[in-house]
Amino acid sequence: MNKLNERLIREISMIKQEPEWVRDFRLKSLEAFHELEMPDFGPKIKINFNKINYYKKATEKIAENWDEVSDNIEETFDNIGVIKAEKEYLGGISAQYESEVVYHNMLDYIKDKGIIFLDTDTAIKKYPELFKKYFNKLVNYKENKFTALNGAVFSGGTFIYIPKNTKLDRPLQSYFRINTKNMGQFERTIIVVDDDSELHYIEGCTAPIYSTDALHAAVVEIYVGKNAKCRYTTIQNWSEDVYNLVTKRAIVEDGGMMEWIDGNVGSKVTMKYPACILKGNNSVGRCITIGLAKKNQIQDTGAKMIHIGKNSKSEIISKSISNNGGEANYRGTVEIKKGAENSKSNIKCDSLIMDKYSKSDTIPRNTNKNNTSIIEHEASVSKIDEDKLFYLMSRGLNEEKATELILMGFIGDFREELPIEYAVELNRLLKDNITIVGGK
Repeated sequence: MNKLNERLIREISMIKQEPEWVRDFRLKSLEAFHELEMPDFGPKIKINFNKINYYKKATEKIAENWDEVSDNIEETFDNIGVIKAEKEYLGGISAQYESEVVYHNMLDYIKDKGIIFLDTDTAIKKYPELFKKYFNKLVNYKENKFTALNGAVFSGGTFIYIPKNTKLDRPLQSYFRINTKNMGQFERTIIVVDDDSELHYIEGCTAPIYSTDALHAAVVEIYVGKNAKCRYTTIQNWSEDVYNLVTKRAIVEDGGMMEWIDGNVGSKVTMKYPACILKGNNSVGRCITIGLAKKNQIQDTGAKMIHIGKNSKSEIISKSISNNGGEANYRGTVEIKKGAENSKSNIKCDSLIMDKYSKSDTIPRNTNKNNTSIIEHEASVSKIDEDKLFYLMSRGLNEEKATELILMGFIGDFREELPIEYAVELNRLLKDNITIVGGK
């Protein structure tokens, strides 16, 4: 029997007490999921969909105080630094555990600005017309097998609306935790930054290691208004049994800017290519990514930049590290449309291969359809510089510390874009995930 069936979808919708239009959307998505084939590019994906748990509710209500959360869930988020981060520098936070948001809070002075920051399920009920205006408009459920899967079983995620002429001095954050084997997490995030406004949104993800596969298939849609700015920072540290298959896309109006700061450490397979549709004149898109792959891991990451507006600009900086037999690839698309006159795109891909067992490929697709625009692409593949390593070791560092220092320099472009607390966390993750093996 097929576990992913109409009965399951209706049950999820009933538990959530959703309006009829949401249930019908789920059923259409389910039909598309069964009709669509697996992706015909990138790493081979071998998922037994009948073994995935599609919905698990950890609590009956969303807490606004950590004292209201069960001890084991509170301890989980405390151990990964979420509670400390909230106290020290966040304007608001949403914490999802398995399929549902379990904790959500925002500082009062940020609430007073008229900002909407809710979990997706609550937003559907409280702001149905606003939600429907943006839902499924940038990422259509029929786009691929995993957007269809998300459409059928989506749960949790974040809805943010920043009113016009509003700037936040603190980031908002969502944190996603998978804590059960064979678990699937399918959050749906919509962010709207209206004209002349700014937002920095931070996303974190983790999961413990199990012997069976888990699945993370999220969808993110972002709308950046005229002269608005949105920065989306991600540090994903999934365990080695997680398939991380995510679709993220933003559309940018006149004079707007979208920035993706995207870090991928861990997971069994990651396929993720944050996109900017530069619709407006003088719009800007930036994507800075880092992917670290070690043994039995594949990071297939990159970015997409679609230029439609005149004088639009995009920048892609991709840093990948493959270690101890891992595979880290850049896969990207830049397209400058015929009407996007005087536009420019710059792509820089740097791959560091730590040993003879590892692998890295650069797979670009760049198209320029007018003669007033420019696409520049630069790519490099290198190994640890033996001369630099020798020099550092001659100064008293052991091989591990010397290698670590070289790595920190290699990812400098990415680390500089992170809040200091996240730069420190990234350093720790890299140290924990790099193994020095013979045969460089």
